[in-house]
Amino acid sequence: MEDFFTLITGRTKGQAHGLHIGAGSPAHLEATSFIEIGPEDMTRLGIKDGQIVRLRSDAGQVEAPVHSGNLPSGLVFIPMGPTANVLVGTDTFGTGMPSFKGLRVKLELI
Repeated sequence: MEDFFTLITGRTKGQAHGLHIGAGSPAHLEATSFIEIGPEDMTRLGIKDGQIVRLRSDAGQVEAPVHSGNLPSGLVFIPMGPTANVLVGTDTFGTGMPSFKGLRVKLELI
């Protein structure tokens, strides 16, 4: 099964703490390697907390565990870091900064 979502990325306390320790540290990787989905979408798709799913964008794909978050239906969140960077890609559309918000992604149950 697959479904389309809008991806947003952002800072979290865990992501910031891990980054302070080191971008490649286990703490940083753990804090940035999950996908948050709203409870309505988790129920609709039959996703359980901790289940591994695949997200695909035009830039790439990742597989990561899902956690329920306080998000509206149709939106997914990943903390800024290596996992999100695969999906964001490098195109800056002439601005010098890639788009970290509003990316269309396909969620696949695996």
